Amino acid sequence: MEEVMIFVCMVFFVSPIWGNPLVPALYLFGDSSIDNGNNNLLPTLARANFFPYGIDFALASTGRFTNGKTIADYFAEYLGLPYPPPYISVGSSRSLTGINYASASCGILPETGANFGRCLNLRDQVNLFQNTVENDLPVMINSIELSEHLSNSIYVFIIGTNDYISNYLGTKTYQSISFAELLITTISDQVKRVYELGGRNIMISEIRPVGCMPRISRVYPHAGPCVEELNQMVTCFNQRLPPLIKNLTSTLPASNFVLIRSNSIEYDAIRNPSKYGLSDASNPCCRSWGNGTEGCIPLSAPCQDRSRYVYWDGYHLTQTVHSIISSQCISNRSVCSPVTIEDLVKI
Repeated sequence: MEEVMIFVCMVFFVSPIWGNPLVPALYLFGDSSIDNGNNNLLPTLARANFFPYGIDFALASTGRFTNGKTIADYFAEYLGLPYPPPYISVGSSRSLTGINYASASCGILPETGANFGRCLNLRDQVNLFQNTVENDLPVMINSIELSEHLSNSIYVFIIGTNDYISNYLGTKTYQSISFAELLITTISDQVKRVYELGGRNIMISEIRPVGCMPRISRVYPHAGPCVEELNQMVTCFNQRLPPLIKNLTSTLPASNFVLIRSNSIEYDAIRNPSKYGLSDASNPCCRSWGNGTEGCIPLSAPCQDRSRYVYWDGYHLTQTVHSIISSQCISNRSVCSPVTIEDLVKI
């Protein structure tokens, strides 16, 4: 296994427990959509541990790239678990209820995000999970309990957006179809590693409609709210996810793979904001660098009615949209399929 050199700061992470846990743990793999502090101690420009990030979160600016909670936080609350702590900030040995390995600016491919500094790509994250399974968890629970712990826990993958924003669009070295195939092959290999390490309930999210982000759409001012040709390139990847889910479920015994159709919900919120109680689907809520196309300006005052915005900064969603997507995934089989989280905990 490739070694990942990291500094672990031994501090305590406080999270609320919302009820009796429905599963033993929640393990998270991803990018800034669900990073909650891993990048805080990495040598990178991709950080969100300053105001106004976290303005609506009880623990303030933890490193979440939004104003409050993420999809992963809402999943944890529903499951009755503490928010999975970031692996780097607290150390993996501190938690039996899940860990967050997600890293902002990184992606499925190892080269994605390198222009911002150090981050944990998907292979790095799965390497850290392997270390958790082989070295940390056995210290706390016996082998029988460990097997049950891993097989009954839930694993969530929300990653790939950065591969298109900073890799595909930045290098122009791939055709959309070949790039999508590369991403599918790579994420499939890493998901299989999690299965081989004991994971059985695995959720994989679609890539977001990148053509609608303020970061992208403002570069094409005459395209309207979304640059549809850019959304179509992401569709090349997303269309390959249902066959992947079906193949993994049929070939890996006792597995339960779930597709999170987050792209369609986000896109619908952008096109029909009033349907979700939103009013602004094109501007970032916080004052952002680059005329609203980048991250929040430190210590700047954000918009007042944050619940009415789709975008928090030039890239990321507000807590409101995170809540909309997560609530749909918990109970709506057309959003999370073939089973919802509600179904998954009953299997």
